Formats: sequence, structure tokens, C-alpha cells
Amino acid sequence: MKAKLLLVLLLVAIVFTMNSCSTSASETPTSVATSTQKTVSYAYSQDELDAMALINTYRVSVGLKVLNPINYISVKSEEHDIYMINNDVVNHNDFVARSEDIMKVLGAKNVGENIAYNYNTPESALTAWLNSPTHKENIEGDYTNFGISIRVNSEGKKYYTNIFVKI
Repeated sequence: MKAKLLLVLLLVAIVFTMNSCSTSASETPTSVATSTQKTVSYAYSQDELDAMALINTYRVSVGLKVLNPINYISVKSEEHDIYMINNDVVNHNDFVARSEDIMKVLGAKNVGENIAYNYNTPESALTAWLNSPTHKENIEGDYTNFGISIRVNSEGKKYYTNIFVKI
């Protein structure tokens, strides 16, 4: 069982590595051809890649589709991490503005958000999210794409923002 899970995790990580370094159709949806469409680059850390792979491995294990990363969503996640670090808070402040921006720019139909603070590893953050009914609902939600940011404050505490979208 453990070997099978590791194999699935490895395959998902390979897919993410191949998709995260280039512009893909998921970053420029064909259904949205407006001048507000933004294609941005985002340099994913190993923790961020691991977190995305873990989320997708979990989704596959419960019969759900893999979510594809969109750099723009990770940029929005990073902006929220920076806000939380600069203001020494852990909250969903301005979620409505973030989700409306993502809907406008990417043509998303639905947006959800998970945040976490002070988890040393992506595995521990995912475990906490899965133990919370509302966070688990986002992870298991009817979404097609996601983005994530993990930033560290001056005291070494990690801030996680994970945004899910349906396009």
C-alpha cells in the first residue's frame, strides 16, 4: 500500500514538474479571450510542488480528478501570504476581492481558499486541512485548477495560502 502511494505521488510530482515550467492551456483558458487575461510566471518552491502533489494524490485516492496549477492563482496566494506576514495575522481578509479578481481574469465560476500557519511541512498542513470539515470540503470540491504559496516570516513560521478554482 505504501509503495503504491509513493508511486502515485512520484507520478503526480513528475506531471506537475512538467506542467509547472511552461505555459499550458490551463493558464490561458480558451473560453476566456479577454484583454484582462493574465499570463504570469511563478517560481514554485519544492514545498509548494510537494503540497500540490499531496493534494492531488489525496484527490485521486478518493476518486476525484487532479487539479492543474495556474501561476496567476499562485501569485494571488503569494500576495495573501505576504499580507498576512506583514500584518502579523492569519485570516481570509479580502478573500472576496481575490476571488472576484480571479473570476474576472481567469473566467473562474467558483473559488475556494484554504490557509494554514506554522506547519513545518506540506504533509502536516494537508493533515490539518483534511481534519477540518470546511478545509476538506475545498480539497474535495468541484474544482479544476489551483494555486498555492508557502512563505516564511522572519521567525521561520510558514504561511500557506491555497486557492481552488473551477473554470
